[in-house]
Amino acid sequence: MYRLARSLRSSRSFSRALSTRASNVLSALGLESQGGVLPGVYTGRGWGGTGNVVASKCPTTGEHLADVTTATPAEFHSVIERSREAFHSFRMLPAPRRGEILRQIREALAAKRDSLGALVSLEMGKILSEGIGEVQEFIDICDYAVGLSRMMNGQVIASERPGHTILEVPNPLGLVAVISAFNFPVAVYGWNLALSFVAGNATLWKPAPSTPLCSIAVTRIVAEVLEKNGVDGGVAALITGGHEVGEALCESEHVTMVSFTGSEHIGAKVGRKVQGRFGKVLLELGGNNASIVMPDADLSLAVPSVFFGAVGTAGQRCTSTRRLYLHREIAPRFLDALKKAYAQIPTGDPLVSSTLLGPLHNQNAVKAYHKAAMHLHEVGAEILVGGKVKHPSGFDQGNFVEATIAIPPSQDLDLWKRELFAPILNVAIFDELDQAIEWNNSVPQGLSSSIWTKDIRNIGKFIGPSGSDCGIVNVNVGNSGAEIGAAFGGNKRTGWGRESGGDSWKQYVRWSACTINSSNEAPLAQGVNFSL
Repeated sequence: MYRLARSLRSSRSFSRALSTRASNVLSALGLESQGGVLPGVYTGRGWGGTGNVVASKCPTTGEHLADVTTATPAEFHSVIERSREAFHSFRMLPAPRRGEILRQIREALAAKRDSLGALVSLEMGKILSEGIGEVQEFIDICDYAVGLSRMMNGQVIASERPGHTILEVPNPLGLVAVISAFNFPVAVYGWNLALSFVAGNATLWKPAPSTPLCSIAVTRIVAEVLEKNGVDGGVAALITGGHEVGEALCESEHVTMVSFTGSEHIGAKVGRKVQGRFGKVLLELGGNNASIVMPDADLSLAVPSVFFGAVGTAGQRCTSTRRLYLHREIAPRFLDALKKAYAQIPTGDPLVSSTLLGPLHNQNAVKAYHKAAMHLHEVGAEILVGGKVKHPSGFDQGNFVEATIAIPPSQDLDLWKRELFAPILNVAIFDELDQAIEWNNSVPQGLSSSIWTKDIRNIGKFIGPSGSDCGIVNVNVGNSGAEIGAAFGGNKRTGWGRESGGDSWKQYVRWSACTINSSNEAPLAQGVNFSL
């Protein structure tokens, strides 16, 4: 059951003005709060929410951006009912027509791409080019799904019985709940909405409680397009809130599928709750990703890619490079080049175009970073770069840390097996590729992996049956920065889910095997005779 304690509305005074940087970003998207609070629940018939209040806080400056209302238990059930009602009419709309509406959503997003990207940087903390790039991912998956709307094909299968035809037919699934994480507050929803939408489903978004403004801005854009097309906005509903909302979505018999992006710990709970009621679940969980660098690698390509993989988004991507395995022949040269890059990292305001390292998302992440850095010291790791909490000039209240390179003393330490959302790169030296692949596969997670080599034999081994066990296996490409055309997801404790391109759309439909008899006989399969 959905249990939310009634709470007092925030009495926080908004008499103090926001900083100019924050005000400019929010006003560009019409997110100035009225009376100190923004409504965070969209049902398709308007905005509301009279439940708990969640706060949006800027990770760069520490300033309070806005308060956002969540749903009461009664409002939660109302949103579910409205979305189900919207689905019943939306599923009958032809898929190409759904694709045309999604094309218009794509155009509306593109018109506000830079403003939305700046909001991602303001509220989440990633640098501006990454924030804009994240919105571009949503735009790109819309392009993909528009084409898909005319290609969501089943199959015609030959029957062993004369005059019989077997069809595999996809139909809309129902209500899809998307529970997204803070680190990609726009793109993950975009991956799910685009495919769910063209498949004919209603989609209900529950964003991370710390990034409600991104979800409100995106939902407003989508809702406006739906309204212009006479489509019930309940097919793209929004309900902000904390873990109680997520639990309620997982437990609701009316939610056909739950797509969850987040930690392994919470993902395990989500999986048990949804599958316990025989619902459908898609999990995108932890990533503990490694890059392997062979002696024949082109270091002019490998070093910048590892640098981005480890430092980009302040190490808060699920595909961030957390482990680096260097062949002994090239290890000194590689580390020298990497240390030089780390020594020049522009750190500060992510809204400034020259910045490469912005803040961690919150103080809990800073504490986790500090604890991990202290643990590296305790186990005798060699800290080559970084290892300290940082306070750039003018950002004393921000969540900044130093990008860190460390060489732990042993592969037997548990620190290799844990995902940490922070810019800490652990390095080990190997002599044979088999050893590096064994290390790559030795962790519980299985999201992204990468090898740098020119030797076709190394490539064949790494992508083959005795190679990397990850869902993403790259060659001369870094761990981070996947395109939307291929399915995105990982194996093992990463959850086995697949989103975005490839055959991912097949998870958002229900499949029926339909045998059609157009003959004057009704024979049984396998030659069975059951005649009197």
